[in-house]
Amino acid sequence: MRIRPARVGETALLNDLVMRSKAYWGYDEEFLAACRDELTIDAGDVTAGRVVVAEDGHGVRGVASLQGCAPEGELGLLFVDPEAIGTGVGRALYRHVLAMARELGFTRLRIEADPNAAPFYRATGARPAGTAPSGSVPGRALPVLEVALPVARGGWLDAWTGGRRAAHLGNVAEFQAQWGDPSEEARRAGSHYACLAAFASPDPAVLVLPRPVPRAWVELNAAQLAWDRVVVYDGLDDRAGLVAAVLARPALATHLRDSGLALLPWGRTRAFGRLTGEDLPSAALRYESKRAAHEVFVRLAPAHPRIAVPAQWPVPNRWAAARSVRARARRGHATIVKTEHGAGGSGTWLVDGHRVRLPRGPLLLEEVVLAGTPRDVTYDGVIGPGGEVHDVGVAVMDVKGTAYRGATVGPGVVPDPLAETASRFGHAVGGEIGATGYRGWFDVDFVTGGDGRLAPTEINLRLTGPSAAFMIKARLDRIRGGDHVVRTVDQVPLGARLPDDELIALLRRLCRRCAENGTVLVPTIPTAAYEPAPYLGVALAAHAIDGLDAAEALVRDAALDVGRMFSPPDGSAAPRRSSR
Repeated sequence: MRIRPARVGETALLNDLVMRSKAYWGYDEEFLAACRDELTIDAGDVTAGRVVVAEDGHGVRGVASLQGCAPEGELGLLFVDPEAIGTGVGRALYRHVLAMARELGFTRLRIEADPNAAPFYRATGARPAGTAPSGSVPGRALPVLEVALPVARGGWLDAWTGGRRAAHLGNVAEFQAQWGDPSEEARRAGSHYACLAAFASPDPAVLVLPRPVPRAWVELNAAQLAWDRVVVYDGLDDRAGLVAAVLARPALATHLRDSGLALLPWGRTRAFGRLTGEDLPSAALRYESKRAAHEVFVRLAPAHPRIAVPAQWPVPNRWAAARSVRARARRGHATIVKTEHGAGGSGTWLVDGHRVRLPRGPLLLEEVVLAGTPRDVTYDGVIGPGGEVHDVGVAVMDVKGTAYRGATVGPGVVPDPLAETASRFGHAVGGEIGATGYRGWFDVDFVTGGDGRLAPTEINLRLTGPSAAFMIKARLDRIRGGDHVVRTVDQVPLGARLPDDELIALLRRLCRRCAENGTVLVPTIPTAAYEPAPYLGVALAAHAIDGLDAAEALVRDAALDVGRMFSPPDGSAAPRRSSR
């Protein structure tokens, strides 16, 4: 199927399609006759260039139009051949009109919908905005919906992708291995987490992943996010790392280099530099170190009065750490213990009197900030090719103890004063990072103090969980309109171990149930559904944060309920399923 401008010579064909589509809802001839003049497309409409059609091998399958003058306009028509209803033609036309409106400078579209079509528009992101009298049938009221088309802020996306589709490389474990060989447990967890690399940009063309992933998972995400065809290379994991595995396959490496796509790794490594032919400067990853990050925080903080850097000091080993921690505990102080490197809370412990087994060291000790609300905040940015810093946004992270579990991004999530403070300081940190030669995605994590100031805690020179939320938001804002709130939940426990077919069936049911409530579900991590403690990762999007709360509760309950399928009627424990 392709979408193209309508032609003057096909107005009769289009008008016939419109009336057949209107009749699909069971209206009688008298009603259709009353609507005919209002729904007729004439040559002038087509000449204005705002009428488009969808066609395939069977001919024209749908028609849509845009009316009005920027900044506010109206979806004039959207009709689909009855034989093509339910095949995606309507969604494709709707998204095309939104894109056309955005390019022409529209910031809001009004939709006067047939009552039968209103659920379609609500499911694609439009919001109810009252009623209006019918222009054809006296006494009849039509539902009115609106869709906002916010003006894009900043050029972070072009700086990140170069304005191109991208190949995404999920080299999570390879990135972490630069600071020591990860344990088998950490490697396994990293290979699951690498699925988030599918969302390394809003519009992937190629995915390179360490574990085999269900093709139906990719297809489901393509449907939810209107991706074009995505090519998947998976199951490439080996002890040397994901990009090293690509380099060991010369044909694949050459294909990626010559594809014309932006090559986006989860994190930059020496191996990735060999793939792209661009050396990684020796100091580029300096601020991935928590010690070096603290030094730059201390240096920049005096120019930012709403920033309070927590005290940090090194100790040579875990015995020295234990002595310091006990001494502070006697004075009523808890302590954060950190290794110099670590992601997602790994290598970080909150020690408040409970027994904790620490690594040998050396270690960093840090004072605990008395937390305010929201507690954990992160700023994300992109350092462009010339070293310029582009602000992406500020998010709230879900952190339990010191373990990262997900993030929420979007309007109203972070109070404006906190967001402004985080952005100013994060932008300044980005300038320091760019001076090392680093280029790409980065973030700065904060804890909100009880006095309302922000305490910066670490820098990440790579993609992270919040980055996936920002990418999904950017895509949904584009294809659905509006200003979405997006939440990622990295581990939703499952009530049973699910093979791929059963997992995909569950995800499809959840996508439908969420859509009925005006929420978009994007499954992010499918590969852990057959672990001994099975789980899945999801992202949820809506136009208001309370919609996310309800959708998350629905997903969590339904995920746990799958265990009932394997429970015997007497309530005794179900036998463990055999492995695949």
